[in-house]
Amino acid sequence: MSTAALASKSKLILRSRALVAGPQPTQDPFLFCVYHKDAYPAATDSTMEAPRRGNGQDFNPSAPYRMYHGDRIPGFPQHPHRGFETITATIDGLIDHADSVGNAGRYGEGDVQWMTAGKGVVHGEMFPLVHQDKPNHTRFFQIWLNLPKKDKMVDPSFAMFWANDVPKYTSADGKAAVTTWFGEYFIDDNSKSNKPPPNSWASNPANDVAVLHITLQPGGTINVPKSHIAPKDACNRSLYLVEGYNLGVSIGGTVVKESEGRCIEVDASVDMELTLPADATGSCEFLMLQGKPIDEPVVQHGPFVMNSQSEIYQAFDDYRRTRFGGWPWKRDDMVFPQDKGRFALLYGEETAPTAI
Repeated sequence: MSTAALASKSKLILRSRALVAGPQPTQDPFLFCVYHKDAYPAATDSTMEAPRRGNGQDFNPSAPYRMYHGDRIPGFPQHPHRGFETITATIDGLIDHADSVGNAGRYGEGDVQWMTAGKGVVHGEMFPLVHQDKPNHTRFFQIWLNLPKKDKMVDPSFAMFWANDVPKYTSADGKAAVTTWFGEYFIDDNSKSNKPPPNSWASNPANDVAVLHITLQPGGTINVPKSHIAPKDACNRSLYLVEGYNLGVSIGGTVVKESEGRCIEVDASVDMELTLPADATGSCEFLMLQGKPIDEPVVQHGPFVMNSQSEIYQAFDDYRRTRFGGWPWKRDDMVFPQDKGRFALLYGEETAPTAI
C-alpha cells in the first residue's frame, strides 16, 4: 500500500516512509535520528579494541558491526558541535563520553545522556569492547534536538539520566511497555520525568517534547495519549518502527507492513492505539519523537546547525580559532579503564547510578 493510500485509509497516519540506513527523516523541532545496532564481539584483551581496524568512514549497514570514525575502538573521536542538542538514549551496551569542558562518563544499558552544544563544544563518543567474557552488543538512538535562535549561543550544558531513574510503564497483561526517555507521558505517582538542560527546547512544558521507547509483545496493545497542546498549538509526532512486526502492526486501526514504510508521521491531536497481532512471531519496538515546532530557518553544515549561512561560516571560523576550548584528554578517541563502571563526571563532580 502506498503512502498516499495509507494516509487516505487512516485519519491518524499523515505520511509513511521506509527506514533508511543512517539518519532517518525527522520533523521540527528534531534534526536527526539514528538507530545504532552493532554486534561487537567479546574483547580479546584489556585494550577494548575491535578485531579489525576501521577505515575512518565505516558505516556499512550490511556488516555485523561498524567502526564508524574509529580506528581500533569503534565510535566517534573528538568532533565539534554548535547550535543544537544531542540526546543519546541507550538500550544495550556502553558508551564512553569525553568533551572539551572536561566532562566525561561511561553510560549505557538504559541510561540517557543529554547535551546542549549551544555556542560550541567538542566531544567524543566511543564504544569500547569492555567485556571479554561476552559480546559487546550495542543498541541506542542518537537524536538531535534543535535550539531556537535565542538559545543557539548559550553555554554548553549536560544532564545524565541513569536507567534506574528513567520512568517505565508496563501494561497489566505485561504485553506492552513504555520507557519515557523524556516527556509527560506514562508517568505515574511513583515516577517523574527527568529534567533536560535548562536552555533546552524541551525544558518548557508548553513545547510538549516527548521521546518514548515502546515495546509490544504478541497480542499487546498500548494507547498513546494525544499531545497535551494539540490541536490548539502545532505539534509534530513521528513514529519509527525499528524492530519486529513481521506480520504488520496496527496503528490506529490501520495495519502497516514493513514494505509500506516504518517512519510514520501521525496526527498528534488524537490518541494513537498500537497493536501487535497475537500470532506475531516476536516483539516489536518503536521510537516516538514529538514536539512543538520551533518554526525558524534551519541551516546545517556537518556538525553545526544555525539559522543562516553567515552563522555557519562564523561557526567554522570560531572553531578554527578557539577549538571551542580545546581538547583536555590524552587521546582523540578517549576511553576509560576496562574495569571502570558506569559514571558521570560533570563539572568536577563524579556520580554513578545507584543500585536497585
